[in-house]
Amino acid sequence: MDSQTQKKPFKVHLVSSTDSPEFTLFTRSLTQSLIVGLDAEWKPVRTHQSSFPDVSLLQIACQLGGDSEPDSAVFLLDLLSIPLSSLWEPLREMLESPENLKLGFRFKQDLIYLSSTFCSHGCEPGFNKVEPYLDITSLYNLLYHKKHGRNAPKQTKSLSNICAEVLGFPLSKELQCSDWSCRPLTEEQITYAAMDAHCLVEIFNVFNSNVANKGDFLLETTKFSNANPNVGLKELFAKHDSNDNVLGMQFSQALSIVQATTSSDAGQVIPSAEIAIRKSPCSVNVPSDVILKVVQKYGDKILLKESDKRPKTSKKKAKKWSSTNGITHVNHLEKFDEWQGIPPWDPSVGGDGYPKFLCDVMVEGLAKHLRCVGMDAAIPYSKKPEPRELIEQAHREKRVLLTRDAKLLRYEYLINNQIYKVKSLLKNEQLLEVIEAFQLKISEDQLMSRCTKCNGRFIQKPLSTEEAVEAAKGFQKIPNCLFNKNIEFWQCMDCHQLYWEGTQYHNAIQKFIDVCKLSD
Repeated sequence: MDSQTQKKPFKVHLVSSTDSPEFTLFTRSLTQSLIVGLDAEWKPVRTHQSSFPDVSLLQIACQLGGDSEPDSAVFLLDLLSIPLSSLWEPLREMLESPENLKLGFRFKQDLIYLSSTFCSHGCEPGFNKVEPYLDITSLYNLLYHKKHGRNAPKQTKSLSNICAEVLGFPLSKELQCSDWSCRPLTEEQITYAAMDAHCLVEIFNVFNSNVANKGDFLLETTKFSNANPNVGLKELFAKHDSNDNVLGMQFSQALSIVQATTSSDAGQVIPSAEIAIRKSPCSVNVPSDVILKVVQKYGDKILLKESDKRPKTSKKKAKKWSSTNGITHVNHLEKFDEWQGIPPWDPSVGGDGYPKFLCDVMVEGLAKHLRCVGMDAAIPYSKKPEPRELIEQAHREKRVLLTRDAKLLRYEYLINNQIYKVKSLLKNEQLLEVIEAFQLKISEDQLMSRCTKCNGRFIQKPLSTEEAVEAAKGFQKIPNCLFNKNIEFWQCMDCHQLYWEGTQYHNAIQKFIDVCKLSD
């Protein structure tokens, strides 16, 4: 599946009103695309809410092109700005049309939320079906089996990991849980959202090149006849002759529409979103016979049942509280959503008065942020610790275990007041949540006072340049440009890592002053 890649730009259009050139381009392109990539974004919500979240942004990647190189465009539909009634019919037709192949990554959940969003705005009955449909996970497994043999086990991979293996680069998921209901969207959000949809089409192109275009379908291939190159899949399915060769679909009209619109003053392309991605050099215009054979052999569909449209509520019964030898058992997962009681570092329960945390693998990035503001934040001893190991480490070192793993909260031997479930998803927000929950006192002189590498404390006084050079021998290289500057060096007492007050240091200080609002 490894492929050499080259950079290829694609256009991104933010569609926020029905009377805009972007909306006109979107509706035209939608009817001309044989391949469509789908994704959606919404504001993160608590899992216990009684209704589905409203989708804020719908991303649709359309592959258009002529006989040589396909042209890709991604349309970001701002569902908070566009009247949904104007989108319902064209979207429903596209989702159910046999004339284009829809691509997604575990898109059923997105479809449920999308349907609920449109229903809540009077667009009944929402969306019930996507057909023909291909999940990128299925394509990845086909590529994997081609490389490792048919008996290779199926792989469960994230979209980022699939991109890394198939396209040669991972997707950053840092903004996945950002607040997509805030407007205007940031340039980073626009780039992130566009890439999530565009990569689906790119993965299909690699599949087409490596498997489909070479006739390796793990089945007898069928040839289709088509006298008119401008019809859709529906007509090709209805009229075919196994004795003739098929003609490729022509996209010249759609391409001219894209070029005319994007080159005029009326059609504005977001400057920051003309993204250069590394693209497979074998990505070419996909002929309709290939798509037909893919749909015939691997095509699927998403059908929503009435039960899918109702939010599921937990039916688990609460357990009774019991206490044995100072260990309090769990009666409900919500118990740990808010901090209660005395932390283990409190002197009244034998602590030393200094806050100490243990961040499991799900919030390991939070550990570095806590260290940057001077907090003692350890990580597990092993990369994949068992729950018992985490709990024993927290108990032995008098730390509060920070986690987002709900499974940890189900164990009955969790020690009272030594676990906290972090609700926020982004590291800066997690840091502020922990500071507020535990009423931590952060001052500017605490910033960057701990080793971000190992959590150790720095030596009490800074090192001179000569002392730093001596300490770094055989261990760490100091850039030559630092020797002529009057800067201070610091060394971790535990791992002996050297730090100095350069640009990165001052940028980090300012960042956490801003995050923690220390200058207010």
